[in-house]
Amino acid sequence: MDTHRNYENLDYAIGFGNYVETEALKGAVPKGQNSPQKCAYNLIAEQFSGTAFTLPRASNQKTWLYKIRPSAAHTPFVEAPEFGKYVKNDFLNDHGLTITPNQLRWKRLPIPEKPTTFAEGLVTVCGAGDPSIKQGIAIYLYAANKSMTNSSMFNSDGDFLIVPWEGEMLITTEMGKMTVKPREICVIPRGIKFSVEMTKPIRGYICEVFKGHFRIPDLGPIGANGLANPRDFLVPVAFYENTEEEFQIINKYLGKFYKCTKKGSPYDVVGWHGNYYPFKYNLDLFNAMGTVTFDHPDPSIFTVITCQTDEPGVAVCDFAIFPPRWMVAEHTFRPPYYHRNVMSEYMGNISGQYDAKEGGFQPGYGSLHSLLQGHGPDHESFTKWSNIDLQPIRYPYENLAFMFESTYMFKTCSFVMDDQVNLDHDYYHCWDKLAHNKLGDKP
Repeated sequence: MDTHRNYENLDYAIGFGNYVETEALKGAVPKGQNSPQKCAYNLIAEQFSGTAFTLPRASNQKTWLYKIRPSAAHTPFVEAPEFGKYVKNDFLNDHGLTITPNQLRWKRLPIPEKPTTFAEGLVTVCGAGDPSIKQGIAIYLYAANKSMTNSSMFNSDGDFLIVPWEGEMLITTEMGKMTVKPREICVIPRGIKFSVEMTKPIRGYICEVFKGHFRIPDLGPIGANGLANPRDFLVPVAFYENTEEEFQIINKYLGKFYKCTKKGSPYDVVGWHGNYYPFKYNLDLFNAMGTVTFDHPDPSIFTVITCQTDEPGVAVCDFAIFPPRWMVAEHTFRPPYYHRNVMSEYMGNISGQYDAKEGGFQPGYGSLHSLLQGHGPDHESFTKWSNIDLQPIRYPYENLAFMFESTYMFKTCSFVMDDQVNLDHDYYHCWDKLAHNKLGDKP
């Protein structure tokens, strides 16, 4: 698979939530004002608002772009039914949705048989709410084997958190370029245009939040350091294309896809400054915390980034990982405990094995444990970890699973319940033998 752009030796700005100024041509960003009468290089100043103008300064997000052509210069949008065949965002309308409290598990989304771009390869698994009221969430799988050439996509409905498990994503955005491979994540905020290229097929997971933006969690009594440290987040730097070629622009708007054409590349931003931009993070840099005495901590201790609701501490989505780490808890059942949660939990596996479902939860698999439905280790894991000699154990580097945890009650799309993404009809059997557990003698 050919790539349209060069992605070698990319530079990045460093830090989470910083105000960034970057220019591909010296002097492209004006000094002392945002919108001068005439910009350097005959550029056009365009403000890109990620939040309302009147939001408090601490949470206000916007970026000023200095472009060759304004974003407004394009043909009218028309419906694009070739995109979004398996995308659904209207979870308030039950049409095309399945409501079930059962524990669910899906096997891998297969690589497409025909050439398929990232924009064409999205499959909605489940979600809640509706982007028209900016409330809710959607979870997707993606599989693609064709680069987006002379085409660009932007999402009006929410922020994309992308979690690859196979293949490196070569991403160009309005703010610059970045590469994202398995064991890394990226966030592309609402409205930012991007294209995905690849040298081999890519597959992964996406969480889309319809309201708010992702941030790093507060640390509380952990202190000033730990979990995902701000300095480890990377931000693209200015890159531009000056071309007369025609580009296709794809827009996801209220869960439907539209397209238009524009003269010249949408990646014509010669310089920019602001705090609204895409970013990436290497999960291997996560500074995991855990018990050094007894009991398994709650999974919230593994939160990398979070998008909060209006109720503090309650998330639209907490993105948590289960990384390589030492397990040293004494006289403790070390895998995640059996649980009924007031949050919904969608889990995926990036690589290796997950300790609560050894052998049964392969990379690319996904599971959904809905609000207050019991779940936990399968029989084999329960038996192993209930009887193992408890010595300090280092989980292997290749083991890396994750969870999207949300306060919302999820509905699943009917097409993922009809084997479009390999529904595992036998998942519930992993707990069958535990149903015969007997009361034993006092230890």
